Amino acid sequence: MKVFESTCTFNYPWDEVSTANWRKYCPWNDKSTHVVAVDTLSRTVDPDTGILRTERLITCRQSAPRWICTLLGGSDCVSHVHETSFVDPVNKKVTMASTNLTWSNALSVQETVIYQPSPTHPETKTLFQQDAKITALCGGWQKVKNGIEEFTVDRFGQNARRGKEGFEHVLEMSRRVFGEERNERIRKEEEEGQRNS
Repeated sequence: MKVFESTCTFNYPWDEVSTANWRKYCPWNDKSTHVVAVDTLSRTVDPDTGILRTERLITCRQSAPRWICTLLGGSDCVSHVHETSFVDPVNKKVTMASTNLTWSNALSVQETVIYQPSPTHPETKTLFQQDAKITALCGGWQKVKNGIEEFTVDRFGQNARRGKEGFEHVLEMSRRVFGEERNERIRKEEEEGQRNS
């Protein structure tokens, strides 16, 4: 088993980050072109805790080496990931757990991502923590298993860097677009108030 870990801080408050997270794979993010579909399977709110639980199926097109695709039993490298997320608005914490569905008989990838207010700047910054436990399950050849795990850890590192860049752009666009909408709404309310006075 190999482990990938990444931590960074976004210069946006948790409220903005947790909201923009749902747009992470939108056209604003030109770094996530490998994600070809995101389907919501279920969404519920716990009436006692207010925690939003969402299950999604994420479809990706990976550029894995042909030998890995062939070894794991696929001709193209389209993969599916099951993600379960929990948004806790009271404790200001988003937890997302995902696991691969494609090639799961040969490779297990268990990823956890957490967004929560920065301990040092809780009102203005958000801490991002990511870890992935990667285990090649194919029997026999330790050298092949190590190669698959090392390739997957490398790919996680590349995707984490691109993902952070892309998500920064989504956060920037969200702030701009929704700020413009908010300003327009305030302007219209003020005009309406002046007409009614």
